[in-house]
Amino acid sequence: MKNIFLPFALLIGFAAMSQTLQDSITFNPQLQQNAAQRILSGNYGKAVTVGAYGEITYNQPESDNGELDVQRLVLLFGYKFNEKTQFVTEVEIEHVEEVFVEQAFINYAVGDNVSLRGGLMLVPMGIVNEYHEPTTFNGTERPAVDNVIVPTTWREIGVGVTGRIPDASLSYQAYIFNGFKSTEADAEEGVYGFLSGSSGLRGGRQKAIKSTVDSPTFSTKLDYYGLPGLRLGLAGYFGQTQAADEVEELDGANIGIAMVGLDARYAFQNFTARGQLIYASLSDTEAYNVLTGRDLGSALFGYYGEVAYNLLPIANKQRLYIFGRYEQYNTHADTAGGLQKNDAYNRTDITTGLSYHLAPGVVVKGDYQFRDNAVENGDVDDRLNFGIGVWF
Repeated sequence: MKNIFLPFALLIGFAAMSQTLQDSITFNPQLQQNAAQRILSGNYGKAVTVGAYGEITYNQPESDNGELDVQRLVLLFGYKFNEKTQFVTEVEIEHVEEVFVEQAFINYAVGDNVSLRGGLMLVPMGIVNEYHEPTTFNGTERPAVDNVIVPTTWREIGVGVTGRIPDASLSYQAYIFNGFKSTEADAEEGVYGFLSGSSGLRGGRQKAIKSTVDSPTFSTKLDYYGLPGLRLGLAGYFGQTQAADEVEELDGANIGIAMVGLDARYAFQNFTARGQLIYASLSDTEAYNVLTGRDLGSALFGYYGEVAYNLLPIANKQRLYIFGRYEQYNTHADTAGGLQKNDAYNRTDITTGLSYHLAPGVVVKGDYQFRDNAVENGDVDDRLNFGIGVWF
């Protein structure tokens, strides 16, 4: 294994203290906010709010060179027009070379517990797609289920409603979005397919980049918070993919998607736990694969469970979480037609490590991942990871 001590020392050396009014290291799921929620919660009395979050990571596979990366730096901006109307945007710089707009939406408060939203928004599915600031989750890298199956960061343009039903201890979201892009014409391949067996739906995220839209998709989520320290989520996403105009009439140009997700978060004193399960059923994949030459499965499935314990006294302002996470995910949970399941897409990761929260808004992380697939003697490198994250 390559020498990892120098990069780890550099990561610790770069860590700086940061103070925020909202404690970003509270792992109580009923109190936790993401970046957009923090801005919308009142801007601390200010009309204009500016913030950021970012991650620097070091990944050391078992048999390859290590990689240092400014994985992302996200600039947060909010503006409060009046007591009812606010604007939220996130501008993301990935790997110091790519720039994306991650969110950009208007929130209009119809009443105390009901708001209308429109613009570029996160699709509410699972935990990390909405709560992905680096101080809000354990592990240097986001869980693979939230990367391969969901797929984080998943955002599209749409409109909808969000709010709470306090008497029932429920919060809700319901949106109409444009969908994943599935196909377009290609001079060399005839029809290019954005979806595949190895990455599932991930390649079809349109990210508001001149998004193709044909038929709308429906996304909804309910969260229950009626028991102390516990938050339960149930999400659904239903609709068709979007094909480019010149190919949309071809058989197999579009597929249907029905995705459901369950998630749970719990905290009691120094102990925290979380887990989620995501299942997606895809229709018309046989025709899609014939048209595009891809190997898209007809079902995607993934789940994980994680436990963590804070090793420092509960009264301490710092936190040192030791954690373990088991996750299993498969982009060929089922296949249609003559397509054989590829066991290389049936993966298992076990991640264990430490998250040291130096202050609210600053975390230093280190973990080791035991990675495997269902192929006999499958060659998946284990990986050592270190990182620092900030959020203010």
